[in-house]
Amino acid sequence: MTEPTLRRFDVPALYAALDARRVDLGLSWKQVADQLWALSADLNERRDDHPISPSTLTRMADHPRTSCQHALFMLRWLDRSPESFLRGATADDTRAVLPSAGADQRLRWDLRSLYEAMDGQRRREGRTWPELAVTLRCTPHQLTGLRTVKFAIDMGLTMRIVQWLGRPSSDFIRAAAW
Repeated sequence: MTEPTLRRFDVPALYAALDARRVDLGLSWKQVADQLWALSADLNERRDDHPISPSTLTRMADHPRTSCQHALFMLRWLDRSPESFLRGATADDTRAVLPSAGADQRLRWDLRSLYEAMDGQRRREGRTWPELAVTLRCTPHQLTGLRTVKFAIDMGLTMRIVQWLGRPSSDFIRAAAW
């Protein structure tokens, strides 16, 4: 069985794109975080969530990781797909497009659907969880835990799974109104 090439989700490039837009608009990181949160202003009024923190954004400069759900706030603000931040991609990569979302919605990864697609493909290929974990460069628990995860997983792992499935990220992203 030939393994697909799994390109790395480039968190430093995501940070650089955020920072470039921030500088271009003359915004502080607090103002960027406020704008990200304001994209779902109507939904935020109805929910008792805490807004995105500027440190969630700035921490990526020194610790190049982000959760899949946090990444969607940033990608929505940049109007870019996750695929456009895979190593070697360009900003105009249009293989996947984020779903439209209004002020009463927030983009969310449908992690249950992602798990079901991954598990189905794993079974069709006759693989064990440990075998798939080697391919996806993670632990078996990270994969099986996806079935019950409540909030998020690492964006890098999310995109490795999407690529292994050979599907666009948009197949697993929804505009949610709760």
